[in-house]
Amino acid sequence: MDPYAILTCRTQEKKSSVASGDGSCPEWNETFLFTVSGGVTELKIKLFDKDTFTEDDLVGEATIPLEPVFAEESVPPMSYNVVKDEQYCGEIRVGLKFTQQRSRGFCADEENLGGWRQSSMD
Repeated sequence: MDPYAILTCRTQEKKSSVASGDGSCPEWNETFLFTVSGGVTELKIKLFDKDTFTEDDLVGEATIPLEPVFAEESVPPMSYNVVKDEQYCGEIRVGLKFTQQRSRGFCADEENLGGWRQSSMD
């Protein structure tokens, strides 16, 4: 199994590296930065198995609510359920950090959401 993840926060999408040779317990330990504004409530993570000659297989997905990280500014790595077709497939551990940044000039304030530190799929 050569898993990778696609993270989506509203319209922004980021792709992790492929965790080759890590089997069913890969660790990415990567950091992704998203710019978020009002109305963003969740981060979606889709996990895939990289295939060479056929289409990559969707392993499952996790939806992470962002209200706790907005309120606390940081959420330590914790497990979130991974599901596929409404069936439990396992867990993924994700840590999140929120940093509010004030923009300069005429633009409205923007907030940045960083995360995915010490992440792994259990």
